[in-house]
Amino acid sequence: MKFRHEWKHEINFEDRLVLLARLPAVMKRDSHSIGGEYMIRSLYFDTPGDKALREKIDGVNAREKFRIRLYNGDPSFIVLEKKSKLNGLCAKESCRLTEEEAQRIADKDADWLISSGRPLCAELYSKMKSQGLRPKTIVDYTREAFVFPAGNVRVTIDRDVRTGVFRTGLLDPRTLTVPAGDSPVILEVKWDDFLPDIIRDAVTLPDRRVCAFSKYQQCRIYG
Repeated sequence: MKFRHEWKHEINFEDRLVLLARLPAVMKRDSHSIGGEYMIRSLYFDTPGDKALREKIDGVNAREKFRIRLYNGDPSFIVLEKKSKLNGLCAKESCRLTEEEAQRIADKDADWLISSGRPLCAELYSKMKSQGLRPKTIVDYTREAFVFPAGNVRVTIDRDVRTGVFRTGLLDPRTLTVPAGDSPVILEVKWDDFLPDIIRDAVTLPDRRVCAFSKYQQCRIYG
């Protein structure tokens, strides 16, 4: 598991327009983009005692979150992901799921995971059994993403964060989400061993500082 550097900044729509004028000159659009952006829907997991949420609020140094994610509502490409944080660095492990598998997990049908042949599925099963990890809420947002090969840099601009509150119907088109409070636009910059100066300059905005914004935390504001 390779850990990466990550910066997050809360920005506004004027900042977003500045970045969208700069970034295409030095970076390529992410391959998921349709018309320059794409929709992300994630189903986040937590324990009955909200372990993932509490650790984020308390700033626990080593923590992890599980989620299932799809893009642009397309069920042909669904991934199970575990995002880990350690000493300010982040890492992500993932494996593909079929539409049926994702639905079974959303329905809390977990016994098949242990024999799936995928280590991440087996780990999810273990934590569903030992910690009571369960689907908690849907998180929706719109993303604009850019990539740069040197340093394996990825820059994303996320907006319109919406919460499913207590809904967990990841693949149900009737699952509605609502605005997650007064959520800001979020700039994220991720890289491996070094951040090229040309990218550092492109993402630098006056009076913006690194923050610890969590979309999952934001989407739990109603409970």
